[in-house]
Amino acid sequence: MAVRPILIAGDPRLNTPAVPVTEFDAELAAFVQELFETNTAARGAGLAANQIGDPRAVFVYDLSSDGTRHRGYVVNPVLETSEVPETMPDPDSDMEGCLSVPGEWYPTGRADWAKVTGVDVEGKPIEVEGTGYLSRCLQHETDHLAGHLYLHRLIGRNQRAARKMIKSNGWTEPGRSWLPGQDADPFHDE
Repeated sequence: MAVRPILIAGDPRLNTPAVPVTEFDAELAAFVQELFETNTAARGAGLAANQIGDPRAVFVYDLSSDGTRHRGYVVNPVLETSEVPETMPDPDSDMEGCLSVPGEWYPTGRADWAKVTGVDVEGKPIEVEGTGYLSRCLQHETDHLAGHLYLHRLIGRNQRAARKMIKSNGWTEPGRSWLPGQDADPFHDE
């Protein structure tokens, strides 16, 4: 297994919808383990396949919420949520980051409840449901597989600030990435 480079905003693979998985084999199981290893090395809450340049509809998650660890993966996920608020997100409780937008955080409106249904690496049905941080993660990762970064959900001044940040960081061209465990951690002071 290996830790893979994570693509940075500006790469068109992050804006391309994922393709459904049709082959359920040992290679898929090994790939899911690589996603977990990369996510762990990056100290992320979740990671979608297209963030490492793979077009398949797969994501992993590994986070703690309300004192409980939630760890798993979903192949070919389908998302269902409660109503998404249309008001300006709270900068104290709605902050969101992304491994493909390294080092940046913006208030992002998300539904409080989410459920994802899909299959495991053997094609057997699975379902993940949660509120709070787990709900946010499930929505974030399924957005990735639909070809959307969380930056696309920003509104008002947050949207304007993100556009300026993208330009000032030079993330307007494809091919940029960072390698967890080798490159400086953009989210945590070492």
